[in-house]
Amino acid sequence: MSEAIRCEGLTKRYGEILALDALDLEVPAGSIFGFLGRNGAGKTTTMRLLAGLAQPTEGKAWIGGVESTNGDNTVRGKFGYLPQDPAFYTWMTPREYLNYVGQLFAMPDAERRERVEEVLSRVGLKEAARRRIGGFSGGMHQRLGIAQALLHRPPILLLDEPTSALDPAGRHEILELLAALRGEVTVFFSSHILADVERICDTIAIIHQGRLVLVEARETLLQRYAINTALLEIDPATGPISPDFLEGLRAFPWVERVMLEEHSVRVVLRDVDTGRRALLPYVVGQGLLLNRYEWVRPTLEEIFLQVSA
Repeated sequence: MSEAIRCEGLTKRYGEILALDALDLEVPAGSIFGFLGRNGAGKTTTMRLLAGLAQPTEGKAWIGGVESTNGDNTVRGKFGYLPQDPAFYTWMTPREYLNYVGQLFAMPDAERRERVEEVLSRVGLKEAARRRIGGFSGGMHQRLGIAQALLHRPPILLLDEPTSALDPAGRHEILELLAALRGEVTVFFSSHILADVERICDTIAIIHQGRLVLVEARETLLQRYAINTALLEIDPATGPISPDFLEGLRAFPWVERVMLEEHSVRVVLRDVDTGRRALLPYVVGQGLLLNRYEWVRPTLEEIFLQVSA
Protein backbone atom coordinates (compact mmCIF):
# COMPACT_ATOMS: atom_id res chain seq x y z
CA MET A 1 0.00 0.00 0.00
CA SER A 2 1.58 3.24 -1.17
CA GLU A 3 -0.85 5.54 0.65
CA ALA A 4 -2.08 5.22 4.21
CA ILE A 5 -4.70 7.98 4.06
CA ARG A 6 -6.57 9.45 1.11
CA CYS A 7 -9.13 12.25 0.99
CA GLU A 8 -11.17 13.23 -2.05
CA GLY A 9 -13.12 16.48 -1.96
CA LEU A 10 -13.55 16.21 1.81
CA THR A 11 -15.79 19.09 2.87
CA LYS A 12 -17.46 20.05 6.13
CA ARG A 13 -19.91 22.88 6.75
CA TYR A 14 -21.31 23.97 10.09
CA GLY A 15 -24.26 26.09 9.00
CA GLU A 16 -22.78 29.01 7.09
CA ILE A 17 -19.23 28.22 8.23
CA LEU A 18 -17.06 26.29 5.78
CA ALA A 19 -14.66 24.49 8.10
CA LEU A 20 -13.06 22.28 5.44
CA ASP A 21 -13.11 23.06 1.74
CA ALA A 22 -12.79 20.16 -0.72
CA LEU A 23 -9.66 18.59 0.79
CA ASP A 24 -7.71 16.34 -1.59
CA LEU A 25 -4.85 14.68 0.26
CA GLU A 26 -2.68 11.57 0.13
CA VAL A 27 -0.50 10.51 3.06
CA PRO A 28 2.32 8.09 2.11
CA ALA A 29 2.45 4.86 4.07
CA GLY A 30 5.23 4.79 6.65
CA SER A 31 5.66 8.56 6.77
CA ILE A 32 5.55 10.98 9.69
CA PHE A 33 3.18 13.45 8.13
CA GLY A 34 2.76 16.91 9.63
CA PHE A 35 -0.62 18.60 9.10
CA LEU A 36 0.13 22.22 9.83
CA GLY A 37 -2.15 25.20 10.25
CA ARG A 38 -3.17 28.07 12.47
CA ASN A 39 -5.82 27.58 15.16
CA GLY A 40 -9.17 27.24 13.39
CA ALA A 41 -7.62 26.25 10.06
CA GLY A 42 -9.55 22.96 9.87
CA LYS A 43 -7.06 20.50 11.39
CA THR A 44 -9.33 19.06 14.08
CA THR A 45 -12.27 18.94 11.68
CA THR A 46 -10.15 16.84 9.31
CA MET A 47 -9.09 14.51 12.13
CA ARG A 48 -12.68 13.99 13.28
CA LEU A 49 -13.83 13.24 9.75
CA LEU A 50 -11.02 10.74 9.23
CA ALA A 51 -11.79 9.04 12.54
CA GLY A 52 -15.50 8.78 11.72
CA LEU A 53 -16.50 11.07 14.60
CA ALA A 54 -18.19 13.48 12.22
CA GLN A 55 -19.81 13.08 8.83
CA PRO A 56 -18.62 15.11 5.83
CA THR A 57 -20.93 17.46 4.01
CA GLU A 58 -19.30 16.23 0.80
CA GLY A 59 -16.41 14.00 -0.21
CA LYS A 60 -14.87 10.78 1.07
CA ALA A 61 -11.81 9.54 2.95
CA TRP A 62 -10.01 6.21 3.22
CA ILE A 63 -7.70 4.91 5.94
CA GLY A 64 -5.63 1.84 5.15
CA GLY A 65 -7.70 1.29 2.03
CA VAL A 66 -11.03 1.24 3.92
CA GLU A 67 -13.48 4.11 3.62
CA SER A 68 -13.82 5.87 6.97
CA THR A 69 -16.59 8.31 6.03
CA ASN A 70 -19.39 5.81 5.37
CA GLY A 71 -19.82 4.28 8.83
CA ASP A 72 -17.87 1.09 8.04
CA ASN A 73 -16.76 -0.17 11.46
CA THR A 74 -14.03 -2.38 9.98
CA VAL A 75 -11.91 0.76 9.60
CA ARG A 76 -11.55 1.00 13.41
CA GLY A 77 -8.79 -1.57 13.41
CA LYS A 78 -6.81 0.40 10.84
CA PHE A 79 -5.94 3.39 13.02
CA GLY A 80 -5.29 4.61 16.54
CA TYR A 81 -6.64 8.03 17.48
CA LEU A 82 -5.49 10.59 20.04
CA PRO A 83 -7.79 13.64 20.30
CA GLN A 84 -6.48 17.08 21.16
CA ASP A 85 -7.82 16.87 24.71
CA PRO A 86 -7.80 13.18 25.68
CA ALA A 87 -10.06 12.17 28.57
CA PHE A 88 -9.44 9.20 30.86
CA TYR A 89 -11.12 7.52 33.80
CA THR A 90 -8.98 9.22 36.41
CA TRP A 91 -9.65 6.64 39.14
CA MET A 92 -8.06 3.93 36.97
CA THR A 93 -4.38 3.07 36.70
CA PRO A 94 -2.73 3.03 33.24
CA ARG A 95 -2.69 -0.76 33.33
CA GLU A 96 -6.40 -0.93 34.14
CA TYR A 97 -7.28 1.63 31.51
CA LEU A 98 -5.31 -0.09 28.76
CA ASN A 99 -6.83 -3.44 29.66
CA TYR A 100 -10.24 -1.82 29.33
CA VAL A 101 -9.33 -0.40 25.89
CA GLY A 102 -8.04 -3.82 24.81
CA GLN A 103 -11.39 -5.38 25.76
CA LEU A 104 -13.18 -2.80 23.61
CA PHE A 105 -11.07 -4.04 20.68
CA ALA A 106 -11.94 -7.65 21.61
CA MET A 107 -8.28 -8.59 22.06
CA PRO A 108 -7.79 -12.12 23.48
CA ASP A 109 -6.89 -12.11 27.19
CA ALA A 110 -3.32 -13.38 26.93
CA GLU A 111 -2.49 -11.14 23.96
CA ARG A 112 -4.07 -8.13 25.65
CA ARG A 113 -2.11 -8.53 28.88
CA GLU A 114 1.15 -8.95 26.97
CA ARG A 115 0.44 -5.98 24.71
CA VAL A 116 -0.50 -3.72 27.64
CA GLU A 117 2.87 -4.31 29.27
CA GLU A 118 4.61 -3.80 25.93
CA VAL A 119 3.06 -0.39 25.22
CA LEU A 120 3.49 0.77 28.83
CA SER A 121 7.18 0.11 28.44
CA ARG A 122 7.24 1.69 24.98
CA VAL A 123 5.82 5.01 26.18
CA GLY A 124 7.80 5.09 29.43
CA LEU A 125 4.93 4.48 31.86
CA LYS A 126 5.98 1.08 33.17
CA GLU A 127 7.00 2.44 36.58
CA ALA A 128 3.77 4.47 36.82
CA ALA A 129 1.51 1.57 35.81
CA ARG A 130 -0.04 1.28 39.31
CA ARG A 131 -0.56 5.01 39.91
CA ARG A 132 -3.92 6.67 39.50
CA ILE A 133 -4.26 8.53 36.22
CA GLY A 134 -5.76 11.51 38.06
CA GLY A 135 -2.32 12.42 39.42
CA PHE A 136 -0.55 12.38 36.05
CA SER A 137 1.20 15.37 34.47
CA GLY A 138 0.26 16.64 31.02
CA GLY A 139 3.14 14.76 29.42
CA MET A 140 2.12 11.52 31.12
CA HIS A 141 -1.46 11.97 29.89
CA GLN A 142 -0.18 12.32 26.32
CA ARG A 143 2.02 9.25 26.73
CA LEU A 144 -0.96 7.25 27.93
CA GLY A 145 -3.01 8.58 25.02
CA ILE A 146 -0.39 7.38 22.56
CA ALA A 147 -0.25 4.02 24.37
CA GLN A 148 -3.99 3.49 23.92
CA ALA A 149 -3.72 4.52 20.27
CA LEU A 150 -0.94 1.96 19.73
CA LEU A 151 -2.48 -0.84 21.77
CA HIS A 152 -4.25 -2.78 19.01
CA ARG A 153 -1.24 -2.52 16.64
CA PRO A 154 -2.82 -0.18 14.09
CA PRO A 155 -0.77 0.64 10.98
CA ILE A 156 -1.81 4.31 11.19
CA LEU A 157 -1.91 6.87 14.02
CA LEU A 158 -4.08 9.99 13.97
CA LEU A 159 -2.76 12.47 16.54
CA ASP A 160 -4.50 15.81 16.99
CA GLU A 161 -2.17 18.45 18.46
CA PRO A 162 -0.26 15.91 20.62
CA THR A 163 2.17 18.52 22.02
CA SER A 164 0.06 21.69 22.21
CA ALA A 165 -0.54 21.70 25.97
CA LEU A 166 2.91 20.54 27.05
CA ASP A 167 5.92 22.36 28.47
CA PRO A 168 9.24 22.14 26.53
CA ALA A 169 10.36 19.02 28.42
CA GLY A 170 7.05 17.27 27.78
CA ARG A 171 7.10 18.24 24.09
CA HIS A 172 10.61 16.85 23.77
CA GLU A 173 9.53 13.53 25.31
CA ILE A 174 6.53 13.12 23.01
CA LEU A 175 8.47 14.10 19.88
CA GLU A 176 11.19 11.58 20.72
CA LEU A 177 8.51 8.92 21.14
CA LEU A 178 6.90 9.76 17.79
CA ALA A 179 10.25 9.85 16.00
CA ALA A 180 10.98 6.35 17.33
CA LEU A 181 7.84 5.12 15.52
CA ARG A 182 9.23 6.09 12.10
CA GLY A 183 8.98 3.20 9.66
CA GLU A 184 6.86 1.17 12.07
CA VAL A 185 3.55 2.98 11.61
CA THR A 186 2.26 5.93 9.61
CA VAL A 187 1.97 8.94 11.91
CA PHE A 188 -0.45 11.67 10.80
CA PHE A 189 -0.39 14.50 13.30
CA SER A 190 -1.74 18.00 13.29
CA SER A 191 -0.04 20.92 14.97
CA HIS A 192 0.28 24.69 15.03
CA ILE A 193 3.74 24.40 16.65
CA LEU A 194 5.97 24.72 13.61
CA ALA A 195 9.23 23.70 15.26
CA ASP A 196 7.71 20.33 16.23
CA VAL A 197 6.64 19.62 12.67
CA GLU A 198 10.00 20.68 11.24
CA ARG A 199 11.86 18.51 13.73
CA ILE A 200 10.35 15.08 13.04
CA CYS A 201 8.15 15.15 9.92
CA ASP A 202 9.33 13.92 6.53
CA THR A 203 6.27 15.28 4.70
CA ILE A 204 4.38 18.49 5.45
CA ALA A 205 0.95 19.79 4.48
CA ILE A 206 -0.22 23.32 5.24
CA ILE A 207 -3.92 24.10 5.59
CA HIS A 208 -5.26 27.65 5.81
CA GLN A 209 -8.88 28.68 6.36
CA GLY A 210 -10.07 25.19 5.48
CA ARG A 211 -8.12 24.94 2.23
CA LEU A 212 -5.01 22.92 1.51
CA VAL A 213 -2.20 25.30 0.56
CA LEU A 214 0.62 22.85 -0.17
CA VAL A 215 1.93 19.32 0.38
CA GLU A 216 5.63 18.61 0.03
CA ALA A 217 8.54 16.61 1.42
CA ARG A 218 10.18 18.63 4.19
CA GLU A 219 13.61 18.84 2.58
CA THR A 220 12.17 19.72 -0.83
CA LEU A 221 10.03 22.41 0.75
CA LEU A 222 12.93 23.98 2.63
CA GLN A 223 15.11 23.92 -0.47
CA ARG A 224 12.39 25.40 -2.67
CA TYR A 225 12.14 28.41 -0.39
CA ALA A 226 15.88 28.61 0.10
CA ILE A 227 17.27 32.02 0.95
CA ASN A 228 20.06 33.38 -1.28
CA THR A 229 22.38 33.95 1.67
CA ALA A 230 25.70 32.36 2.63
CA LEU A 231 27.09 32.44 6.16
CA LEU A 232 30.87 32.56 6.60
CA GLU A 233 32.12 32.01 10.15
CA ILE A 234 35.76 33.10 10.23
CA ASP A 235 38.16 31.47 12.70
CA PRO A 236 39.13 34.15 15.28
CA ALA A 237 42.71 32.85 15.09
CA THR A 238 43.06 34.60 11.73
CA GLY A 239 42.58 37.97 13.43
CA PRO A 240 39.95 40.64 12.73
CA ILE A 241 38.15 40.48 9.40
CA SER A 242 39.86 42.83 6.97
CA PRO A 243 37.88 45.73 5.46
CA ASP A 244 39.65 44.91 2.18
CA PHE A 245 38.15 41.42 2.27
CA LEU A 246 34.68 42.86 2.75
CA GLU A 247 35.12 45.45 0.03
CA GLY A 248 36.42 42.76 -2.31
CA LEU A 249 33.21 40.79 -1.72
CA ARG A 250 31.03 43.84 -2.32
CA ALA A 251 32.80 44.49 -5.64
CA PHE A 252 31.59 41.25 -7.21
CA PRO A 253 28.60 41.77 -9.53
CA TRP A 254 26.92 38.60 -8.16
CA VAL A 255 26.92 39.99 -4.58
CA GLU A 256 23.98 42.11 -3.46
CA ARG A 257 24.88 42.82 0.16
CA VAL A 258 27.58 41.96 2.74
CA MET A 259 26.91 42.12 6.49
CA LEU A 260 29.54 41.78 9.20
CA GLU A 261 28.48 40.07 12.47
CA GLU A 262 31.45 39.80 14.87
CA HIS A 263 33.44 36.89 13.40
CA SER A 264 30.77 36.01 10.83
CA VAL A 265 29.97 37.46 7.44
CA ARG A 266 26.58 37.12 5.71
CA VAL A 267 26.67 37.40 1.94
CA VAL A 268 23.38 38.02 0.11
CA LEU A 269 23.65 37.09 -3.56
CA ARG A 270 22.09 38.42 -6.73
CA ASP A 271 23.23 35.36 -8.68
CA VAL A 272 23.15 32.22 -6.53
CA ASP A 273 24.60 29.89 -9.18
CA THR A 274 27.67 32.07 -9.71
CA GLY A 275 28.04 32.67 -5.99
CA ARG A 276 28.06 28.96 -5.19
CA ARG A 277 30.97 28.49 -7.59
CA ALA A 278 32.97 31.63 -6.81
CA LEU A 279 32.45 32.49 -3.14
CA LEU A 280 34.45 29.73 -1.46
CA PRO A 281 37.47 30.00 -3.80
CA TYR A 282 37.59 33.74 -3.08
CA VAL A 283 37.60 33.14 0.70
CA VAL A 284 40.30 30.49 0.44
CA GLY A 285 42.34 32.75 -1.81
CA GLN A 286 42.34 35.40 0.91
CA GLY A 287 43.99 32.95 3.30
CA LEU A 288 41.11 32.94 5.77
CA LEU A 289 40.24 29.92 7.93
CA LEU A 290 36.57 28.99 8.10
CA ASN A 291 34.87 27.37 11.06
CA ARG A 292 31.61 27.21 9.16
CA TYR A 293 30.42 27.74 5.60
CA GLU A 294 26.65 27.41 5.27
CA TRP A 295 23.91 28.31 2.84
CA VAL A 296 21.17 29.63 5.09
CA ARG A 297 17.82 27.89 4.79
CA PRO A 298 14.49 29.36 5.86
CA THR A 299 12.72 27.99 8.89
CA LEU A 300 9.37 26.29 8.45
CA GLU A 301 7.87 29.24 10.33
CA GLU A 302 9.12 31.67 7.67
CA ILE A 303 7.70 29.48 4.90
CA PHE A 304 4.40 29.06 6.74
CA LEU A 305 3.95 32.79 7.24
CA GLN A 306 4.73 33.37 3.57
CA VAL A 307 2.29 30.80 2.12
CA SER A 308 -0.55 31.33 4.62
CA ALA A 309 -0.63 35.12 4.59
